[in-house]
Amino acid sequence: MAAKKNKKQKREDYRAAMKQDDVLTMPRKKFYRQRAHANPFSDHQLVYPPHPDQMDWSTLYPAYVAQEESQPEATPSSTTEDLSAPVKVKRLTQDVEVADIGCGFGGLLIALAPVMPQTLVLGLEIRVSVTQFVEDRIKVLRRQNEESKAYQNVSVLRANTMKFLPNFFRQGQLSKIFICFPDPHFKARKHKQRIVSTTLNSEYAYAVRPGGVVYTITDVPDLHGWMVQHFEAHPMFERVGVEEQEGDPCVEIMRNATEEGKKVERNKGEKFVALFRRLEDPVF
Repeated sequence: MAAKKNKKQKREDYRAAMKQDDVLTMPRKKFYRQRAHANPFSDHQLVYPPHPDQMDWSTLYPAYVAQEESQPEATPSSTTEDLSAPVKVKRLTQDVEVADIGCGFGGLLIALAPVMPQTLVLGLEIRVSVTQFVEDRIKVLRRQNEESKAYQNVSVLRANTMKFLPNFFRQGQLSKIFICFPDPHFKARKHKQRIVSTTLNSEYAYAVRPGGVVYTITDVPDLHGWMVQHFEAHPMFERVGVEEQEGDPCVEIMRNATEEGKKVERNKGEKFVALFRRLEDPVF
């Protein structure tokens, strides 16, 4: 029992030390380990904005905060706070355009940062410790690259996208969504927890602008088939052809940059990729 407490204390001490402003060494995963899966239907006591216009992104992207004179007021971003008390929301000079749903330890985020230097990329992760690891990783990378201002365009947020995606993004705000190696939920009774479904695909269609792309990758053939089936059945998406898919530089990054992707590579497994383009809104 004492050994367990000692191990827990070491983790807490390490994470506290990583919060110091002068830390330049990358965080170590062993101090942020957490079970691989989280129940998306559980109450995780998450904080989220009632509306996308009330989301304060300034702490996530401090280099992109707009001038003070144009900052409006909004209601607090928590279900437990007094919603009648206004708070000031700092606006950014541009919107978040790319979302990595279930970003894990942030491998894709870090790889995309230099490839999309003018685009704000956000990782969404439900697990507390994993989110903190990505936060610390990005902070260190920003400190290491203060002169070039690299990695200011990527950040991470603890969120449950199965419940609250429309709370963060306006209609048509995103140009890309990445869904990389999601939990396969093998048992039939667990399929309702899969991150791709008829209902969730409608939320992706809402958040992604016409012409935008949803990227999917998995090493599970059954899940790949499930995602293809559900996206192809949705009236607002069409599958991107293989030639165009393989010509997209983001596909190669998605295959090789994530921690899960690297694990599959080490185990000589197969990776199944499918891209889906958001169609134009119908004209009535």
